[in-house]
Amino acid sequence: MTDKTQITLTVPDSVNMAFIVGHADELLHLIQDMFHARVTVRGNSVILEGDPVEVQSLTALFSDLIKLVETGDEPNADYIRHAVDLLRTAEFSPQTLREDILLTYRGRAIRPKTAGQKNYVDAIRDNTITFGIGPAGTGKTYLAMAMAVAALKRKEVGRIILTRPVVEAGESLGFLPGTLTEKIDPYIRPLYDALFDMTDMERANQLIESGVIEIAPLAFMRGRTLNDSFIILDEAQNTTPEQLKMFLTRLGFGSKMVITGDITQLDLPHGISGLKGAQAILGGVHDIAFCEFSGKDVVRHSLVAAIVAAYDRALVKG
Repeated sequence: MTDKTQITLTVPDSVNMAFIVGHADELLHLIQDMFHARVTVRGNSVILEGDPVEVQSLTALFSDLIKLVETGDEPNADYIRHAVDLLRTAEFSPQTLREDILLTYRGRAIRPKTAGQKNYVDAIRDNTITFGIGPAGTGKTYLAMAMAVAALKRKEVGRIILTRPVVEAGESLGFLPGTLTEKIDPYIRPLYDALFDMTDMERANQLIESGVIEIAPLAFMRGRTLNDSFIILDEAQNTTPEQLKMFLTRLGFGSKMVITGDITQLDLPHGISGLKGAQAILGGVHDIAFCEFSGKDVVRHSLVAAIVAAYDRALVKG
């Protein structure tokens, strides 16, 4: 007969139990479906009964939810799924992620939410060059941007450089109306959007005007040496091997580079993606890290994770 454990957790009166169990007990039912152990809520008591390992994981989960609500946050279904995934991989605890705050803006903390994201931010801290490769919605660019802004605030770097390759889809830039800036703007607009989401727009514009933050197409990097900078290359799957080599060799003293991309989202009209072969070429080089994200790391709408998983299955079959 299998050993069984029973633990009763008492939720403090200061914590609104409705946030723990969710609207119409939605979160409680989700947790019950994800575990074989029995979860019973009576008033402000949570009774956990079943396999000792499962009860231990549930204790950690509910303890984390209580602390989360105590800090003024409200858990949702995606938070529960990511927290349970963390507990099952035993790589990090939800508490470890909650305490790893990269940047706070207007009372909102930006932090890694999955094991993959935590590995990624740790790799950026520990290495001069970090590659973040994986599907949309995994926070590759967003987390790198948060770390860049935090490094600038702490005066660890003197400037931030954000760049993307400009891939012309059917129309040559030269024939599009407007100035060069207006022609290029749609390509690099997502970088502005991410920046404005984590720092005051007026302050960000001042930093851009003074050159402390530079947002430019990859072609503008040629012939430069970038010292004392936090440099992010986004959409790197759309670089050729020659372009990626050119970018990497811009690295100067006191700088960090983060290269992000999704090799399944290729827009290059001709040629080979520089990102695809980068790990084979650079995988053994000291101080360069490669982090691969999966559908488990998607932190957008839960449907995005389902779409990524469906495409992954189709590619395997195909």
